[in-house]
Amino acid sequence: MAAVPEEQAEPEPGPKHREKQKNKNKKKAAPAVDESELLTVPDGWKEPAFTREDNPKGLLEESSFATLFPKYREAYLKECWPLVQKALGEHYVNAALDLIEGSMTVTTTKKTFDPYAIIRARDLIKLLARSVPFEQAVRILQDDVACDIIKIGSLVRKRETFIKRRARLLGPKGSTLKALELLTNCYIMVQGNTVSALGPFSGLKEVRKVVLDTMKNIHPIYNIKTLMIKRELAKDPELRTQSWERFLPKFKRKNLKKRKEPKKKNTKKEYTPFPPPQPESQIDKELASGEYFLKERQKKRKRMEEIKAKQADAVKRRQEERNKAFIPPKEKPAVKTKKASTEKIDIEAIKEKVKNAKKKKLGALPEEEVKLKMAADEKKKKKKK
Repeated sequence: MAAVPEEQAEPEPGPKHREKQKNKNKKKAAPAVDESELLTVPDGWKEPAFTREDNPKGLLEESSFATLFPKYREAYLKECWPLVQKALGEHYVNAALDLIEGSMTVTTTKKTFDPYAIIRARDLIKLLARSVPFEQAVRILQDDVACDIIKIGSLVRKRETFIKRRARLLGPKGSTLKALELLTNCYIMVQGNTVSALGPFSGLKEVRKVVLDTMKNIHPIYNIKTLMIKRELAKDPELRTQSWERFLPKFKRKNLKKRKEPKKKNTKKEYTPFPPPQPESQIDKELASGEYFLKERQKKRKRMEEIKAKQADAVKRRQEERNKAFIPPKEKPAVKTKKASTEKIDIEAIKEKVKNAKKKKLGALPEEEVKLKMAADEKKKKKKK
């Protein structure tokens, strides 16, 4: 008889069993991670820059973009073009300025390794064409900066309304635009029929919303207030995963336009179940006046008499209007005539007033007093001698 082994050999586990065992071990080992930490980007983290090592062979084909610019930008672009070429040269992108056609062109070279560099160069020349200064436009070449050109010209029909709403976006002395720039960390340029924005992606989204709402007759101050509240809520880490709707203000739209009243107001008559009385026909009117029984010759004579009477009235009226030009206007009296006073004048009373006036010392002294003064002065002179 064959000897029985003390411990029976176990069968080897299959590949499926091994995978299950690995997953169990991973679940046990993995610590619990908060969802809010997965949704947020750590402070100070930046995506690594794209270098030549990432694309050592370069690009296969040459790409180019061109854009037109207005006549008033020609002088500025001519001045700053060497700086544009220098900035794009660092990314191995060529730039050409054609003043005859009024266009700017950017093209890749054999040394260009970053495939997105040509897109950034295209955005740069677009911003320069839309009156953005070079100092701001060159920031588009950075990785964490994007741009958005919002067309607002076709959003409003009337030109006057468009100008008012565009001015509302700027605010008094540019205060509204400055507040938007601070809240969104974007540079905003309002020029003609476009609004150019330059900054982080999150800020550009808010700028577009504010601009479009302003063109739809929603004042930007409401959106600015909402952005200020969102800015404060973002500081609280507990509210990251919660909805912010309860904190944000809700503005109701009010229509203050009054309905235009019609010139002619139709007043409704009181309802009566009976139909209106039938109007009299021409025959009924002639029967009532007795004209129906007259002969044709008599009717004709009566008609002629009525016409002549009307003509005579018209001639008389016309003549009166003509004669109005010959009627002299009423002249106002130049000097008002004073009414003769019926009261008697008291001559004696006037004489007494004159005597009293002479007695009073008014102006020059009377002759007697002058003589007395002269005598007194002579005596004083003699004493002194």
